[in-house]
Amino acid sequence: MEKNWNFDEVIDRTGTDAVKWEPDVLLNVFGKDGRNLLPMWVADMDFKCPEPVTKALIERAEHPVYGYTRVGSAYFDALIRWYEKRHNWSISESWILTTPGVVPAVNYVIQRFSKPGDKILIQSPVYYPFARSIKNNGRQVLDNPLKIENNHYKMDFKDLEKKLKDPRVKLAILCSPHNPVGRVWTRHELETFGNLCIKNNVLVFSDEIHCDLVMPGFRHICFASVADEFAENSITALAASKTFNLAGLQHSALVIPEAKIREQMRIFLENAGFSGAEGGTLFGAVAATAAYNEAEPWLDALINYLHENFRFLKENLEKNLPEIRVFELQGTYLAWVDFTALENNEERRISIIEQKAKIALDHGLWFGTDGAGFERFNLACPRSMLEKAVKAIIAAFKKDIA
Repeated sequence: MEKNWNFDEVIDRTGTDAVKWEPDVLLNVFGKDGRNLLPMWVADMDFKCPEPVTKALIERAEHPVYGYTRVGSAYFDALIRWYEKRHNWSISESWILTTPGVVPAVNYVIQRFSKPGDKILIQSPVYYPFARSIKNNGRQVLDNPLKIENNHYKMDFKDLEKKLKDPRVKLAILCSPHNPVGRVWTRHELETFGNLCIKNNVLVFSDEIHCDLVMPGFRHICFASVADEFAENSITALAASKTFNLAGLQHSALVIPEAKIREQMRIFLENAGFSGAEGGTLFGAVAATAAYNEAEPWLDALINYLHENFRFLKENLEKNLPEIRVFELQGTYLAWVDFTALENNEERRISIIEQKAKIALDHGLWFGTDGAGFERFNLACPRSMLEKAVKAIIAAFKKDIA
């Protein structure tokens, strides 16, 4: 097995229809200068997938028949072993339904467990497809904004308790680890959140797609593993896609321990055209199985590389632009950076980043009004690419200040 992974290698992704790099996408999102920007935005990696994954996909592709398939026991066994070993969560195969990605799953859960006009709680600034999915399905966004204390994001439990009392709240979306602020929630935080949801009869959708990407010194705790009551009042979304860079293969899992909720979700998926073991994709299941079974050493090496990328970003930005505040990265490979003290005007800051530094970032306002003044950096790239971006941003803002 490969032991020395070259995360410094620059992979040319042009011509692959990669959303992150596709010139027409950059043009549509960032305007006329978008095609000339270095993309540090969409949350996928610019690294090669683990070698066992590529090998498994090639072997399956060499079989000349791609007919109807189900997600087989090999995938379920691999996922169950992985979560037992990495996260100390014992999952039963009977709890698992598969779906073609976590974002579709969010929409399915919203549609099944709420009605138009109901309220769904999120904690902004948060992954923007959540709010979009809520609104697109005719539901109301109920925001329980995170608060900053001593340069540290925390849940606002007083506000949460108040808002969950509204009987129109049917669902609470937990982002764990949190994208974009990079928090890995503690057991106490999860307990408080979970108990308030149970008290107010609010179902929890826990998006744990980044759970394997936790920085040294921190540990992810699966929400449903905290207490039996939480398991019975939750749906957990899992996928190998962020962990091993497999998002294009469109495969994820919903873990639903409570039989009634699971059966309601199964029937909904069946009515949408899926059955319980057919909601993912053939190659997505093959890739995830190989990754869970054989790519753990690759992941451990990746996490160390990502941590070093974060240290480089934080040290260089804060040293050269001391008004900038880079929040501690506990989980995900997405750095959350506060530019408000350097340039608080949204339009002007974005202009400097895009037109002068020539970098494409996820702008903070995309994640909600509480993201104003912030930018999200994707650190899952070769160091040389990150160095280029950081140097360009420093130079652009220094020139603007001068």
